Amino acid sequence: MLYYLFDFLEAQYQFPGASLFQFLSFRAAIAAMFSLIFSTLYGKKIIDFLAKKQIGESIRDLGLVGQSEKAGTPTMGGIMIILSTLVPVLMLARLDNIYIQLLLFTTVWMGAIGFLDDYIKIFKKDKAGLKGTFKILGQVLLGIVVGATLYFHPEVTVRQEAAANKIKVVEEVSSFKAEEKSTITTIPMFKNNEFDYAEMIAWIPGAKSWAWLIFIPIVIFIVTAISNGANLTDGIDGLAAGSSAIMVFTLGIFAWVSGNVIFSDYLNIMYIPNAGEISVFVAAFLGALIGFLWYNTFPAQVFMGDTGSLTIGAIIAVIAIMIRKELLLPLLCGVFLIENLSVVLQVSYFKYTRKKTGVGKRIFLMSPIHHHYQKKGYHESKIVARFWIVGILLSILTIVTLKLR
Repeated sequence: MLYYLFDFLEAQYQFPGASLFQFLSFRAAIAAMFSLIFSTLYGKKIIDFLAKKQIGESIRDLGLVGQSEKAGTPTMGGIMIILSTLVPVLMLARLDNIYIQLLLFTTVWMGAIGFLDDYIKIFKKDKAGLKGTFKILGQVLLGIVVGATLYFHPEVTVRQEAAANKIKVVEEVSSFKAEEKSTITTIPMFKNNEFDYAEMIAWIPGAKSWAWLIFIPIVIFIVTAISNGANLTDGIDGLAAGSSAIMVFTLGIFAWVSGNVIFSDYLNIMYIPNAGEISVFVAAFLGALIGFLWYNTFPAQVFMGDTGSLTIGAIIAVIAIMIRKELLLPLLCGVFLIENLSVVLQVSYFKYTRKKTGVGKRIFLMSPIHHHYQKKGYHESKIVARFWIVGILLSILTIVTLKLR
């Protein structure tokens, strides 16, 4: 809203300083500061409200040290993250941008599903919460909306570099091909690192017209996997929020360079018109996550609940898909991947050994894997700090892939 206000003031009255709002870097910086201040200042009030309404976490007895002390800690703190993201985005982002619209929809949609899950757990006294089928259905519907919009919407385009005459200054955009609809994405660490999903059905006549049959299911899978990965990671104080902040910061860099004609040319990566606006959303989201960490680090004063974890994972997935970096997610979101795999391996091995020997055996002392380390006697603060370090390393490796081919 402020973008349009200051745009009007600049155009009509040459209002001093109004032109600053035309710069992505300025609006992104303000969005980050605003969301950080909002979440830290109003976070305490939200926590007090949740405590007053007795919206506390019910803890299952898993035999973990310090577990019983967390019973009754206010949950559904994901509301803090959502509000601290939405308010600055609505104020500072261009709301006519299709990428911003999709991210707002993702935030509200998954926030509502997570909220419903937490509501059932707390007020209906059903520890299972929303049935898994309905959670998956919500994620699938989100994937369909995101995938169909990115595939069919006329404003979602890419601009590929022409064979010769790389640009030297901003004005020489003639060295680029015209903007076009495409299902190309980035394959990391390959010299010609662009892949078109349409090639997977190249044997079908007019494959490009039917590429949505491949693209949309892939989007659904990515959204579902990353959203559930974030949900599994949210098991000890600060782990999910801190790890997500590292991932979001990295995606913000990718969004910035992908939406800038000069940087995308310098790094020889795909230029995505209008994608730079995503950096405003990312900045607000990052500020909200860091502000939430103020209250979520050990000992946590609030938990994000599924309201936060499902939403965080979905947003990360959607941003990566928008900037055509979804194939980097296994590396960037390695922490989520490890958490997911630990559960899959644990359950699969237990079932397999029980079928073969009659006695189920386990690979880990407990899954997800962060509980394995708790069982081994590590303090959860040490586990979280080390997972963050791993996340930072994976983030650096992800950025390096921009030039490592």
